[in-house]
Amino acid sequence: MLSSLIMPSDTTFDSLSPLAKILISKFETKEMKNTDKKISVNILVSKVAYWYEKVRTVMDYGNEETLLRRAIERILKRRLLLDTNANSVAQMSVRELVWAGYFPDESVPESIINRVSDSIALFLELKKRILREKVLSEGKIDQFIVELLSSEIQTILIPNTEKEVMANFMFQIVKKRVEIEDDEKRVKDAQVFIAVRKNFARDDIAFLRYRLFIQIFGKLTENNLENTVANFKAGYKEIEYQLNYPRKDRIFNHIKNTTPPFLILYDILLEQKSNIENLIKNEEAFKQKVFEVCENRYSSIHKKLKTAIIRSFLFILFTKAFIAIFVEGTFERIFFGHISWFSITLNIIIPPLLMISLPLLIQIPGGENSQRIFLNIRKILFEENPPLIQTLMVKRKTNSFKTIRDYVFFLLWLLTFFLSFGFVTFILTKLNFDILSQGIFLFFVAIVAFLTYRIYQTANMYTIFVKPNVLAPLADFFFVPIIRIGRRLTEGIAQINFILIIIDFIIEAPFKGLVGFFEQWFLFLAIKREEME
Repeated sequence: MLSSLIMPSDTTFDSLSPLAKILISKFETKEMKNTDKKISVNILVSKVAYWYEKVRTVMDYGNEETLLRRAIERILKRRLLLDTNANSVAQMSVRELVWAGYFPDESVPESIINRVSDSIALFLELKKRILREKVLSEGKIDQFIVELLSSEIQTILIPNTEKEVMANFMFQIVKKRVEIEDDEKRVKDAQVFIAVRKNFARDDIAFLRYRLFIQIFGKLTENNLENTVANFKAGYKEIEYQLNYPRKDRIFNHIKNTTPPFLILYDILLEQKSNIENLIKNEEAFKQKVFEVCENRYSSIHKKLKTAIIRSFLFILFTKAFIAIFVEGTFERIFFGHISWFSITLNIIIPPLLMISLPLLIQIPGGENSQRIFLNIRKILFEENPPLIQTLMVKRKTNSFKTIRDYVFFLLWLLTFFLSFGFVTFILTKLNFDILSQGIFLFFVAIVAFLTYRIYQTANMYTIFVKPNVLAPLADFFFVPIIRIGRRLTEGIAQINFILIIIDFIIEAPFKGLVGFFEQWFLFLAIKREEME
């Protein structure tokens, strides 16, 4: 069956689709090497900061692809709280990133600090103007601006034009496979754009806000600052509307299954660059390269899983330990006169142990999946309108008239909650957990379920699903309600994680201050040593 889908053997460069030719030409462009003086940091200081950052990021919630952006956001929040001078904030922020190992020593040009400084100054001016207009509360504006700014600084530090080209190429292809019957084309395009950015580029919500901001206002400059301020309210409303669109999840999941061939093709283009034309002409060599890259990516899944599991494990462990000891322990001492260390210990240990057992449930894709990816890449390159998936037809508005079936579904949905949580509650009651301990346990089981689901999605990011697992409906029945609750709880707890707040503002600020002091001290000693020679 698969062999019947293979394209004709005439695979010359001229037979590529017009979009594919443009895509390949962008990867063939040679980058100019920057010869400016590079930022250098003290090796000892950098080692200390690097290991601190390792510990800090392990406790963070979020995917690996947005780790740098989140680090920039964290640094900006801390530095802008103490200093609003754009140049000094830019200089120390970039140095912190080099200290922490996000960039190798002497790899970042000093000239880039001016660009970062200009960007910080512009966004701070935008914030000041918006506050003057009283469009939003100060808290919302602060968070919105720091998200935009952290995203822009990452694009300055790592432009990655090839990834942007590939994401746009994917958008141009898959947008033809989604239709929203009762909404405008611009809304459909925006939703497909968001789905592509989340699936292919792995953008988080802050990056998505930034991408939409650029689509609406363009890159912020002195020339368009006035226009951005004048239209900010409408633009902000549009961004939040698109990010909370009622059918966004349906569109996201529809496009998700088309992503693996684009990810593999992107890897091949990065690796081959100017040799891609010759590779395409030799079908057998091209197929071999696709399979080779697929195998490399499948192997990398183990590393991604390990990293994701460790981060999720520590996120759960530290948060759980804090709540179990300080909240649960205090409650039991007040109402029962003693602390039940047995229930507290189980409450701390069991959810992280469930997380550790996750790799046993995950299967890595194999040759059949690689074959499907190869065939889809062929379609992407040689067909103008490749039929990767069926066209999705959705409606923004659902039927307001409730039928008997709708009420039955709602009752079944409630039943899943009672069955899923009721079974766990029954077991905990038998183990003599009090009501608060049970609530805390269920709270974290839901979070573990969501984090497990996210890790499962990471493990399958290169898998093209042909048919669902026969046990999928049963798993959906019992686990989807728990996962949905876990998602809301995780997102909420990530915003108010007291341990990370303490680390970021009480520990990190003086620690980074000491790091900066010792770097200057070592520089002073080096100058004094040079004076003796």
